[in-house]
Amino acid sequence: MKKIFIDGKDGTTGLKIYKRFENRDDIELLLIDPEKRKDIEERAKMINASDITFLCLPDTASIEAVSLVENTNTKIIDTSTAHRTLPEWAYGFAELSENHREKIKTNNRIAVPGCYASGFNSIVYPLIKSGFISPDYNIVCFAMSGYTGAGKKGIAQYEDKNRDTELDSPRIYALSQKHKHLREMKAISGLNKVPIFSPVICDYPQGMVVTVPLYTSAMNKKYNKEDIYQMFSEHYAGSDIVKVRPIGYTENMIGTNNFANRDDMEIEINGNEERIVITSRFDNLGKGASGAAIQCMNIAMGIDEKTGLNIGE
Repeated sequence: MKKIFIDGKDGTTGLKIYKRFENRDDIELLLIDPEKRKDIEERAKMINASDITFLCLPDTASIEAVSLVENTNTKIIDTSTAHRTLPEWAYGFAELSENHREKIKTNNRIAVPGCYASGFNSIVYPLIKSGFISPDYNIVCFAMSGYTGAGKKGIAQYEDKNRDTELDSPRIYALSQKHKHLREMKAISGLNKVPIFSPVICDYPQGMVVTVPLYTSAMNKKYNKEDIYQMFSEHYAGSDIVKVRPIGYTENMIGTNNFANRDDMEIEINGNEERIVITSRFDNLGKGASGAAIQCMNIAMGIDEKTGLNIGE
């Protein structure tokens, strides 16, 4: 039985991870005294007593927590942005490649991907890896997310009955092109330049769609939808968590909240002979956060990676 500690249990992701352990009998959850949850000595004690510690903290606090590790057997699964592009850390998206999966299995330091970055890399990594596009391709990405991705303050703002009426409409943000996920979007995908990225936060709780449009004339060859679908199908073959839908799966509109409370992801290829639109749909709190963290833990423990996850058809 593995001993698990969640450092930062009271945050959005920490609470989701904590709730996922309610019906699991293969782990022992180490609980810190609420009054000492910010006490460095008590946190260090819990971290080093654990087999696996989840860090659900801001970046600076996550870096501090890692510095407290003295037990060489303790695995750290960090949900912050602090360690996602460090080569000594495993990037927690097992479906990207066998190398990613193996590193999650064997490494004591695992960085859980950001939600937008998960959707982005699920699309762009295979495109570059397969040679369908160049690392120099001028990628543009837009995405829509439910408001739970904004954290506790954002959730409170959206759920305030006296909120500003502007929150009734979708809102584009990261206008300076400095979104915190951009670093890993570039580094993990293999791009040589930072993509243009326009995220939109919307008035619904959970669910996310990340979309990358492509000109077929700018690809390394004149690929069509069928070629791209075949490549993605082969890349994610055998995965129960990342599903590549057949061409024509959605006739008119792709909803953004359909995957709420699910831990899987689906990819669709749409468009025409000149312009292709590739979409990744998932739950920003599922495959985009706590679900991905639990999947990483399962892989690291050597058990079925779907244990404790909600996987749809």
